[in-house]
Amino acid sequence: MTVGLAAGAVAGGVIGRTVLNSRRRGDPEHHEQLSLLPSEDAGPVRSFDGTELAVRAAGHPSDPPIVFVHGFSLDLTTWHYQWTHLSERHRCVLFDFRSHGRSARAATGDLSPRAFGQDLAAVLDAVVDRPAVLVGHSMGAMSMLAMSEARPDVFGERVAGIAIVGSSASDLVRGAMGSVTELLRPRLGSLGQAARRVNRLRRAVLSSPVDVGQIVARATQFGPDAPPHVVDYVLGLAGRASSAVWTDGLASLLEIDLRHTLPHITVPALVLVGEYDRMTPPSAAVALAGELPNGRLEVIERAGHFPMLEAHEEFNRRLEAFVDPVLSGQRKRRGKRARSA
Repeated sequence: MTVGLAAGAVAGGVIGRTVLNSRRRGDPEHHEQLSLLPSEDAGPVRSFDGTELAVRAAGHPSDPPIVFVHGFSLDLTTWHYQWTHLSERHRCVLFDFRSHGRSARAATGDLSPRAFGQDLAAVLDAVVDRPAVLVGHSMGAMSMLAMSEARPDVFGERVAGIAIVGSSASDLVRGAMGSVTELLRPRLGSLGQAARRVNRLRRAVLSSPVDVGQIVARATQFGPDAPPHVVDYVLGLAGRASSAVWTDGLASLLEIDLRHTLPHITVPALVLVGEYDRMTPPSAAVALAGELPNGRLEVIERAGHFPMLEAHEEFNRRLEAFVDPVLSGQRKRRGKRARSA
């Protein structure tokens, strides 16, 4: 989630040496085409209010499915290193939330996490025909929790497990705010007004020289080893996100509290967090994993808020180790039911 770009701009005290050192180390993957889309167009899918969602897929339709759910102000391409690797053995389904990426603007203007949760449910209903593992980053993970509140029927039979990456059930942006907490939780004025101030600040940061954007992003979003091409790409996505996402969407995100959903999510749950995640720090991940009945926590060393991009090989290893037994167990249970029928 790129709220930290705006927060870091006013937090101050950041030195540009981090960026310079990272460039000296080189970036062996700088030619990687992160914007590459999965080959199959599986959309559009209509959400509850008629909003059309862009959906892509890769991998054989008969392979066990994984559904990837992106974060605030981003799009499905943040899962580049996952779908290009995992689609060799899994059916990878990816989509853009309403008013994000290639999806249409929210038909009714609803940009709340609960609306995003209904987007996810619509994709599951339309595209996924067997139990899947959901993998959600930041706000995307919160949409999974929101879906469990509105559509508890999909868990267990339709959702075999979940992986929560860099997220929380409430106060999603608190970890990155530091000295700017009062900007986002003002004593006077509404959360909507606060979100509009953040949007103005975001525009100022992103219109600054490239090094300023890199410095702020690294200070608030990334670990010390984040490749420059990854930082640049996330900055670009944040810059292209609409003002509505940064105002109405952010205001809704600041208000949401989904902690009450956690005890009801009984499927296997993996909570992944980067060691240097300042947006949703490891302490928040510990609390989240502890509230999930079947949750476990894993920390990815030296990664920040985007471990799936920063440390993709290690991330994929951890994710596969979780996904494979969950989905193989589903295949065995389905086989037993078919034989007894």
